[in-house]
Amino acid sequence: MTHTEAVVCLKLLLFLHVVVAQFRSDGQRQWPVPYRRFDRRPDVDSYCEALYPFCPTGDRDGRFPYLRDSDVISVYRLQTPVWEFKYGDLLGKFHIMHDAIGFSSSETGTNYTMEWYELFQLGNCTFPHLRPEVSAPFWCNQGAACFFEGIDDLHWSQNGTLEKLGEITGDQFNDLARWVQDDNETGIYYETWTVRSDPSPNATVWFESYDCSQFVHRTYRKLSELGAKLSSRTQTNYTKIYLYSGEPTYLGNDSAIFGQPALKNLAVDIRKFYHTFRPHQSIVDLAISLLEVYKKVVVEKSFYLYYNFEYWHLPMKPPYLKITYEEVPLP
Repeated sequence: MTHTEAVVCLKLLLFLHVVVAQFRSDGQRQWPVPYRRFDRRPDVDSYCEALYPFCPTGDRDGRFPYLRDSDVISVYRLQTPVWEFKYGDLLGKFHIMHDAIGFSSSETGTNYTMEWYELFQLGNCTFPHLRPEVSAPFWCNQGAACFFEGIDDLHWSQNGTLEKLGEITGDQFNDLARWVQDDNETGIYYETWTVRSDPSPNATVWFESYDCSQFVHRTYRKLSELGAKLSSRTQTNYTKIYLYSGEPTYLGNDSAIFGQPALKNLAVDIRKFYHTFRPHQSIVDLAISLLEVYKKVVVEKSFYLYYNFEYWHLPMKPPYLKITYEEVPLP
């Protein structure tokens, strides 16, 4: 076997590994598609810039302080409208909420806030940049945990929720800290959309979101595994942004689509689709883009989803998109 043949065979084996991993043992594709985890978090590309710096006063790696085993730590549910610091309760009126968790040490009296969110704001995680010098759309879609000292009571309680859910020991807190480090290192990218077949309770979920509320749910489940007893006096609702489609079609990754002349038309169509969502548009351009989005999604019933660093085609169906504020009970 020549060197060239060996390289081709290796690439084929890697491709088959990726494809086979997305199917169950009975040969059927696995739904929802499992969120891909990584061995470690990659460096951030310098092209990606945040309008508001990520985790400005905390630990960007989500590291916790060590607390004494004998300490008793209160656990708080935190929720507030997205961008409340800038727009107040405006997005809260549409139930577009941000979620976090608070902790308070009884021994030291110190409060802490832990949240997971986008490194470069929601828009960059939902839609890519189209760079003239790069054929494939360029994504700035990393998300990460931020842990910092203090709980801004007014920020969380004025238009949202600040509620004590229970207590844990210092030992449980330290175990949780180790879990957060691993979760944060291996789950690196933000996903806005949850994609379902229809709005009914028995609908098939094609893709799950991976956002601030999902991090909170994972944390509550881990605390429950560690023996914590959590309870709320109110209904625990969270924001979900749904897309509705028929069974998605797998298209491939960047190199498979944008590096193959045979798929030039698909590559052009994907770039054209995302061009309508570009940032910093004038009012006129925005109006034109909204019409193009309507034509593509509603009339042509088509949407391109980027998930696990791969592209999928969604055959859209009514009601196309919906923002809900639905209950997710505590574990």
